[in-house]
Amino acid sequence: MTHQFITYPTLFPYLSEAEPWHVVANLCQLLNDLMETLGDDFTITDGVAIHKTAVIAHDVTIKAPAIICGNCFVGAHSYLRNGVYLAPRARVGISCEVKTSVMLEDSAVAHFNFVGDSIIGHDVNIEAGAILANHYNERDDDTVFVHFGGKRISTGMHKFGALVGDGCRIGANAVLSPGTLLMPDTIVGRLQLIEQDPLP
Repeated sequence: MTHQFITYPTLFPYLSEAEPWHVVANLCQLLNDLMETLGDDFTITDGVAIHKTAVIAHDVTIKAPAIICGNCFVGAHSYLRNGVYLAPRARVGISCEVKTSVMLEDSAVAHFNFVGDSIIGHDVNIEAGAILANHYNERDDDTVFVHFGGKRISTGMHKFGALVGDGCRIGANAVLSPGTLLMPDTIVGRLQLIEQDPLP
């Protein structure tokens, strides 16, 4: 499934073979394994690897494991936790929360965003206030399902956000419901709700 949405870097060959929710479920271990292969251009402290060319603004909290690659930017007061991978030139604006997620090259979240348990492809832009929700707190059965190839597929996960294809544009204050799959170059309008698995 994943290769139809995203061109994966060679650093993560596993990603092209696994369903995106399996990547999310195993992201902490994947990052710990990858950290063992990083060169001297990374500073690794307490399970957080930051490239020497990355810029981390003031009052940022990064909890292990996390890998912040070259020429990334993380804005003031942002919070990265529970396994985060920022590929080269990824940008996280001020006061964002990114949890258990992968952001690939040249992608950006603007500011005041939440990105939960998600995989974001290359050259994706997410405007201010947009939310990639990862959990259904309003459902008795909170298992996340995705719709792909005309089928409703159980992820078996209680937390899974979105798979956002390369080149997507997500407008300000939009909400992607859990289990959202966006094909490459999709445009989501401002204030739009994407709900691909509505209750009957």
